[in-house]
Amino acid sequence: MNVGERIRKRRQYLGMSVDELADKLGKNRATIYRYESAEIENLPLNILEPLAKALDVTPSYLMGWDKATSTAKKIPILGTIAAGTPILAEENIEDYFDLDTSIKADFALKVKGDSMLGVGIFPGDIVFIRQQDVLENGEIGAILIENEATLKRFYREKDTIILQAENVAYKPIVLTNGDVRILGKLVAVLHIRD
Repeated sequence: MNVGERIRKRRQYLGMSVDELADKLGKNRATIYRYESAEIENLPLNILEPLAKALDVTPSYLMGWDKATSTAKKIPILGTIAAGTPILAEENIEDYFDLDTSIKADFALKVKGDSMLGVGIFPGDIVFIRQQDVLENGEIGAILIENEATLKRFYREKDTIILQAENVAYKPIVLTNGDVRILGKLVAVLHIRD
């Protein structure tokens, strides 16, 4: 079954007309027919997510990844991480993300701020982090400073930790003491674009 067939079958299962689905998505009925005919086989994320929500399924289900892979695992999205000045990382699970197990991540965070633009990490992106308590010099990771988490490039020189932004508008954060904990290493980024 292709993506179009899954969209059509799910819509029909819900007793939803093409027009009702089109209204929910702010699209016209011709666009829904294009989705259902699989004329657009690889749906972009900004279409896939609202479509899955309207049909009360996951994007993975619509794309056929659920059954095609027992190699998917649920990654918790824990909250927001600053890519700018550090902000509180709320350790409550906001949602889950189905991720292929080839990406070795333990949790995900939403990016707020623009300090990592230089490496293509934008506000609203989702970063996937492998939990570990050490980073090599130059690696990007999630670091907890007192009770606030930030995403930065990590450097250690003797007793000094330097957290480097990837945006010239931000100065490095230099730490010689205080409560600093490495949460994990950045392993993947999901770019969210409107």
